[in-house]
Formats: sequence, structure tokens, C-alpha cells
Amino acid sequence: MAFQSSTTPRRDLFPEIEPFASGFMPTNGVHQIYYEECGNPNGVPVVVLHGGPGGAVNPGMRRYFDPKRYRIILFDQRGCGRSTPNASLEDNTTWSLIDDIERLRERCGVDRWVVFGGSWGSTLSMAYAITHPERVRALVLRGIFLLTRKELHWFYQDGASMLFPDAWERFIAPIPEAERGDLMEAYFRRLTGDDRETQLRCAVAWSSWEGETVSVEGPAARPDKFVDPEFALAFARIECWYFKNAGFFPEDGWLLNNIQRIRHLPCWIAQGRFDVVTPMSGAWALHRAWPEARLEIVPDAGHASSEPGIVDSLVRATDWAAGL
Repeated sequence: MAFQSSTTPRRDLFPEIEPFASGFMPTNGVHQIYYEECGNPNGVPVVVLHGGPGGAVNPGMRRYFDPKRYRIILFDQRGCGRSTPNASLEDNTTWSLIDDIERLRERCGVDRWVVFGGSWGSTLSMAYAITHPERVRALVLRGIFLLTRKELHWFYQDGASMLFPDAWERFIAPIPEAERGDLMEAYFRRLTGDDRETQLRCAVAWSSWEGETVSVEGPAARPDKFVDPEFALAFARIECWYFKNAGFFPEDGWLLNNIQRIRHLPCWIAQGRFDVVTPMSGAWALHRAWPEARLEIVPDAGHASSEPGIVDSLVRATDWAAGL
């Protein structure tokens, strides 16, 4: 089912809340995963999968859920946020993250949970659900990213550059013209090189490119975190690592090729009509492959989860999922 969401009246975020529990979860390797729990300890469990890869959870992510109805479980993925070691690429793949989600589920004593994720979080949500469908109660997805070669080429080589030529010039500035035929490879060499100054400059440039295109308001609306070197280094290194390796999927289009494994699960998709980071073609392809899922097209939104129409759709989605 595909719908264009209405513009009024719109739902807003729930009030700010603090965790009732937090801690670090060990893995089988070097990584320690930070996690927190908020809301009602006896509520419907939901796991929140942040974007990037390379992003981190923040207090605003707790606010898409009614704290009286939900037990909200959030965690920083490997190398991100408060998880350690910061910006590490060691044993950091889609499949290791899926193992972490399962380990966290067991640690929290959850049988089945709602899986909530946007952008890369939507990718990881679908990959997790395909791998462990019996552990998923429902999915709430935003800004669908199938992590295909076509999507990566659009955003990091040729496509989005035509809509944001000003921001694009700033993105390619650290890379010599002779290396601009494969920008992901050129960036990866610098983000993993030994020159700290070059590493940080490229991290901020990579991060800022996404920050400047994330909203329909354009570069002026770039969130401050994207120019923070500490955030940018983990974000850029891990994101470039994942994208250079095509998400560590065994084939291009792996998510759509395996979507039949989760078509029986309830799913709500919120997609901005003018999303430049993860264009609506991905959400539409998913809708065609998974017609049972509800696709809400937000007519005045881009990619950012903070845009009013996206907030409205996601809050209504979490209310819907809590009642299943």
C-alpha cells in the first residue's frame, strides 16, 4: 500500500526522557557496545538502529516512541558514538552488527521486538529481519537505502552533485582531479592513511556532504554534528569502509532478492519525496517487491528524520506498531 501523507494536523515528538538503564556489552572481539534503555521496562520492546553506518544514537531518537507503551532499546554500532574503540574498522561488517543485535536482544531478555531504523538503519533493519525473521514483531523504516551500486554512484559519484553543485564542490575539494573518477576509493585511502591532518580534513568534507544534502532546506540546514571532527572521523571512516565493500552483501541487490523472507511481517515505511541522500526510487522498488508494507510518501520532506512530515509519519507508525 502506498499513500501520500497528509500535511495537517501533524504529530510531534514525545517529551524528552532519560534512560532507566545503560551499559556496555562485550563482543567476541575488541568492540564494546554502548546501549541504553528508556521508557516503560514492561512495554513493547523496540530496538533503534541508527544511520550512517558510522552515526550514533542521540537523545532525540528516544522521542519517536510513547514512553508509556514502549521499552526503547538503543545502541551505538561498532566504532560509533560511545562504543569503543572509536572509528575502528576491525571486525566491523553488516554481519557482525547483526550478531550484536542478537546478542543485545538476548542480553535484554527480549523474544521479539519492533525494529526501527532510518537510512543505513533501514538497510540494517531489513538485513537483520531477513536473517532473523522470527525475532521481529514489526518494522518501522525511514529513508529506504538498499545499498546498491546505483545508489552509491548517485550520491558519491554522479547524480546528487547536479542538485547540490555548491556542496559538491566542497566535497570533492580534498581530492585531486586525477583521482575523482572513483571518489569512494580516493577518500578511503585518505581516511585510513597516516596523515592525521588529511584524515580529519577528509572526514569533515565527507560528513559535511551528507549534512548539506540531508534536508530540503539545503546546505543552510546542515546539522552541527557533521562538522565536528570527532563525529566526522568515525562517520566518514566507517561509512566509506562499508560503501567501498558494498555493505558486505554477497551480491548487488541482496536485500530485494531476499525480501520474500519478511513479506509476512508488518512494515511501515516513511519516505521523503525529495530525499536526495536515499532517493525515493529505492522505497518504490521496495514497495513493488513488498506490496503488503505500508509506504507513506511525505510530499514536502527530504532525508532528515527531523523534518515535520517525517516526524509525523514515524510517530504514527510507532503508535501503530505498539498496537499490533
